[in-house]
Amino acid sequence: MESFSTIKGLQRSLRKKELSSKELLCSYLDNIDSKDASVNSFTTIDREFSLKQAEHADKMFASGTATPMTGIPIAHKDIFCTKGLTTTCGSKMLQNFVPPYNATIINKLNASGAVILGKTNMDEFAMGSSNETSFFGPVKNPWNLACVPGGSSGGSAAAVAANCAPAATGTDTGGSIRQPASFCGLTGLKPTYGSVSRYGMVAFASSLDQAGPICRNAEDASLLFEFMSGFDHMDSTSVITKDQRSKGLSKIHCDELEKMAIGIPKNYFENSEYGAGLIEIRNELEKLGHSVVDIELPNIKAAISAYYVIASAEASTNLSRYDGVRFGYRCENPKNIKDLYTRSRSEAFGEEVKRRILTGTYALSVGYFDEYYLKAQKVRRLIAQDFEKSFNEVDLILTPTTPGTAFELSSLTKDPTEMYRQDLYTVPVNLAGLPAISIPCGFQAGMPIGAQLIAPAFKEDILLAISMKIQEVTDFHLQLPPKFS
Repeated sequence: MESFSTIKGLQRSLRKKELSSKELLCSYLDNIDSKDASVNSFTTIDREFSLKQAEHADKMFASGTATPMTGIPIAHKDIFCTKGLTTTCGSKMLQNFVPPYNATIINKLNASGAVILGKTNMDEFAMGSSNETSFFGPVKNPWNLACVPGGSSGGSAAAVAANCAPAATGTDTGGSIRQPASFCGLTGLKPTYGSVSRYGMVAFASSLDQAGPICRNAEDASLLFEFMSGFDHMDSTSVITKDQRSKGLSKIHCDELEKMAIGIPKNYFENSEYGAGLIEIRNELEKLGHSVVDIELPNIKAAISAYYVIASAEASTNLSRYDGVRFGYRCENPKNIKDLYTRSRSEAFGEEVKRRILTGTYALSVGYFDEYYLKAQKVRRLIAQDFEKSFNEVDLILTPTTPGTAFELSSLTKDPTEMYRQDLYTVPVNLAGLPAISIPCGFQAGMPIGAQLIAPAFKEDILLAISMKIQEVTDFHLQLPPKFS
């Protein structure tokens, strides 16, 4: 296998019978064996389970029923329920949980013939921006093992960057696909809320959570997103739009893109260390015939505050079910039901999860609901309106993905507010329910930086097409971590 491969390249090799699905799987399992000890990107590997899927994929090729995803090993964030495989959410609370069913996106990809490579490490219950809150230990950035890979989908991003997986799934509640993609030099798509089923995806903040792909390039992200997305009657928030689904994302033709207006919000660069890193992307967009104009998003400055009130409130509600009674970790020798409940939760939840549960419970309590939660929801609406107004003037919005490059391990763990600041440019998208993509746009001191493109709801096809076009004329996405190339 070459230094790294795209889904498209691997599929070509499989169809030409240059290798079998089983051989491809084994090559990635070998990579995991030799490389992942230093990265810690996986929580669960079941060789026997994966080999059975690979053998089935080979039968699909033999019978002529293969799809563009058949035989492709995909790493899945350990937040998606996988029947017969542990789903831990990076928490002691669920360290032994084996779901009796699959998440919808797992069923979709299984039906396509894709192979489950393994489950990836993550911040506990997706609460974190560094992948340091996992019960299974921190994940390390393949570009610099002294740095974080980003969170909460850091294991998925690190696995792809280290060439331990060709692509991976992730979830994005406030930037948890885009930030790790940026930190690891990858392409990460956060779809429109409702475009990908959340059924079987363990909930953090239900009105914000969304699943999406982390890949080498936008073309792979387009392909994986097509197989992940679509209406699901098992998810009450699932949405279908006739135009998008009938078009077929894998059939996007970049040359057919109309000339667009790209907006750059001035206030997005006030706290960024590398605004200059987007100059090349801006120049390439202008060379392609697109116009770039300044815009304003006046309420963005309140996004972080609103997000952490809303997300914590929803986390408090969603995580109340983990009580040591029906499922999850149970303490030893409880004295009574109160002791069982209190000690089970205290012993099994990590500090960041406890912090957010307490914050959310406070925000929802009598006397504070209007002051905090209700006010945060009003700010959320104002932010959504800012985007709506901007999209009356421009087609897409270009911003940095993060305020800076990947930071050192443990450097921000004692300062939650500084850690939360890492989500400065990503959380507004989740509050508004919009799609956004992070693509590599350069390097600073040897570490990748990312550019974020934001589109109106259900315009993933435009996001992906323009990202593909940018990646045709730039090579940032082709760069590999020196120790893992």
